[in-house]
Amino acid sequence: MPRIKLILSDIDDTIMPRGAARVSDRTRAAFHTAREAGIVVGPASGRGFAQISPFFSGDTACFSTCIATNGLEVYHGGARIAAQYLPREALEQTLDVLNDIPRAGLICLDGAHPLLVAGERADLAERMPGYAEACDVVGALPDWPIIKANAFMAGDALTTEEFCSRLNNAVSALDFDIPLPGYLNIMPAGWNKGSAVTYLCDRLGIGLNEVVVFGDAGNDLTMFDAVENAVAVANATPEAAAAARWHIGACADDAVAQIIEQVAAGEWPFVR
Repeated sequence: MPRIKLILSDIDDTIMPRGAARVSDRTRAAFHTAREAGIVVGPASGRGFAQISPFFSGDTACFSTCIATNGLEVYHGGARIAAQYLPREALEQTLDVLNDIPRAGLICLDGAHPLLVAGERADLAERMPGYAEACDVVGALPDWPIIKANAFMAGDALTTEEFCSRLNNAVSALDFDIPLPGYLNIMPAGWNKGSAVTYLCDRLGIGLNEVVVFGDAGNDLTMFDAVENAVAVANATPEAAAAARWHIGACADDAVAQIIEQVAAGEWPFVR
């Protein structure tokens, strides 16, 4: 059994069911149990770091180590140790492509606050209703450096995979992936959750064979590729499930918390 030194988990639909405002008390307690056992633990999410605190009820110990913004922000000990910003010219190219796709658009985040750069609020609401309700319509990229942006589409203009492929083919300086239907993460080319996990492990002196990662969707695939002990929850997409080495119960049943508890107790809970 490998000695696990680092545990990272996606948030949405992995440890926090869709529609929930925060992770369960059991999940937070499991993170603390892991820390007490000497294991570094935290989220690895497409969410921006500024958005994450409420999901853990403000319990900073649960996200003092954190991969946020799909790998573009890396934190350890509560301090940001890496950041990757999105090239402005490439985002302008993205807007040019989106302008040719019916009911598509772009948002970026100012901390935790969404800004609607292109597209319609009603179309955004079909994919991210919370963002649609809270966003300010700005109509152009903000002047400051942008670390988190997302493309979206609604209706039947294109399937999500076609949408993602079109943008990946058109904008070489950026990578796009799919966390949920009709909604894409945007990263600088070559940087993603997998890159961030590798960076964090190098920084902490932890081998990739000493890591367990949990996820459920397309934006977890690079993390699953980087780490041998990649774990998919039962509600994962077929693509994520196929990429994972191990498979556990559903997000709604606190399956990740249960596994973390076992790993913290020195058990190896995975069987083929």
